[in-house]
Amino acid sequence: MSTNESYDLVVVGSGAAGAMAALRAAHLGLSVLVVEKARKFGGTSATSGGVLWVPNHQLAPNDDSREKTMTYLNAVMPGPVQNDRLQAYLDKAPEMAQFVKSLGIPISVAAWPDYYQAAPSARADRSLIVDTFDGPQLGAYFPLMREQYNRFKVFGRYTMDVMQFFSLSTRAKGWVMTFIKMFWRYWSDLATRKLTARDRRFTMGAALMGWLYKHVFAKGVEVRLDTRLDELVLSDNKVSGVVVSHFGRRYTIEARYGVVLAAGGFEWNQELRDRYFPVPGLTRHSSTPEDANRGEALIAGLKVGAATEHTESGWWIPTMQMPMASASNFEEIHQAAFDVGRPHSVAVNRLGLRFVDEATGYDDFGKAMVADQLKTGANMPCWLVFDATFREKFSAGGIMPNILMPDRKIPPDWWDHYIFRADSIEALAGKIGVPAETLKKTVANMNGYAKTGVDPEFGRGGNAYDQMFGDWNVKPNPCLGSIDKAPYYAVAINCGDLGTKGGLKADARARVLDQNNQPIPNLYAAGNNAGSPFGNCYPGAGGTIGPAMTFGYVAAEDIARRAGKLAAPAAASVRAAA
Repeated sequence: MSTNESYDLVVVGSGAAGAMAALRAAHLGLSVLVVEKARKFGGTSATSGGVLWVPNHQLAPNDDSREKTMTYLNAVMPGPVQNDRLQAYLDKAPEMAQFVKSLGIPISVAAWPDYYQAAPSARADRSLIVDTFDGPQLGAYFPLMREQYNRFKVFGRYTMDVMQFFSLSTRAKGWVMTFIKMFWRYWSDLATRKLTARDRRFTMGAALMGWLYKHVFAKGVEVRLDTRLDELVLSDNKVSGVVVSHFGRRYTIEARYGVVLAAGGFEWNQELRDRYFPVPGLTRHSSTPEDANRGEALIAGLKVGAATEHTESGWWIPTMQMPMASASNFEEIHQAAFDVGRPHSVAVNRLGLRFVDEATGYDDFGKAMVADQLKTGANMPCWLVFDATFREKFSAGGIMPNILMPDRKIPPDWWDHYIFRADSIEALAGKIGVPAETLKKTVANMNGYAKTGVDPEFGRGGNAYDQMFGDWNVKPNPCLGSIDKAPYYAVAINCGDLGTKGGLKADARARVLDQNNQPIPNLYAAGNNAGSPFGNCYPGAGGTIGPAMTFGYVAAEDIARRAGKLAAPAAASVRAAA
């Protein structure tokens, strides 16, 4: 397997971490190759919400600071983390965001509350988003970028941005006009309709990746698809390249100064889930691209002696399975992140008992499912129970509101398998195998909470984050509505994920560490390929992509510095990265 290819840097994986590592390195004058095992580029990031959590970002006037951010993080992080790595993130994330802005990418502040609003120094301006992207700007690469899931489209066709999603999912005032405009924009685009059914308007994660790759390709970086990492090459005790395979042909590529592993986590590897997770769950419940993140880069790192951290948990999100309407015998996963906290509903375990503030952040919802499963053995899946009022207004995973998916349009084989319906709570309990009297009492309690506006059990609707996804037409608490209008419904909710929180242990310079906490020369990791700087904590919207892009940026700069393309860091950065 001789090599005749050589680059300064080889990046493994084409999601946000890999794209930023490639872009920053190319911007600093390094030759870069990105290898991606999938047939499309963009990774999980292209299918995501595309939000970055960047505290103290300085993109808009505010009074945030590193000190306030640390006050918040110290209050919400449940366990120990690498402090120098966390400090490096706080130093470099704003710099990374400024770099993105300097390229002309329309990055802006989103009014998205931190996930722990009761914690000191929580805010609602640390999350960043980018504006929509016109897909054909990628030229021939337009059809090769991974497409958004149907859950971010209307009728699997019309893409939505964040505001349109909230407008349509809650049927807010003006939602009909919102849809009409989306419909008209799509069908009036005659040129694109002649070529593809794909919407040329990239939103959310697709917008982020579209903008990044516009600049990656402009720098002449090659993204080589269908190219899987098989192993890392070691020479003189340092990583000197990669062995990859392309439709079965194996070959070696030299990396003169470094390899950045940015190939995602291991959520689609059942063996690794069974090894690391306290409650493994099924790969099939993940909401990331099917069979994509199987941990090949993690395994390659382990083979050269790398250590791991935070592998016991994923970025949890409640999900729901539903058949694909256009493909018999196939199912798809739908996120239910915000559905589980809408008014006129309650989430219960298989004992008929609540176990969480249903409107909490989706990661905490998943943590509660895991904890309840360990405690009772009667969770995973749990049940989302709701009434006809909820059914009229809100989605339940893949079950769209009644106006878009009336009961008469639901295929007969879905009833009592994917969605359950009954004329009474008792009858519904019988169908889903939950103790009827317990479920009746739980529902009665919720109806009482809806009247007072106070949830004494879990505090649902008692903070700004919860309320963001409620219905302000419901009084006195937008997250608590009575469950009293027949028929009654239930769907099973799985403990899904957005990837894994743990991976290779990397330091403040994104260098992969060995079992003795020493850097493995020339080997770097970023994104879900590495352990989260927050440990088992999801501090706010974009808590995955923000660090992914930051440490991709950090890795590129460290490699460029060693290659003589970048001066030594300033004193403050030395302090953070030491």
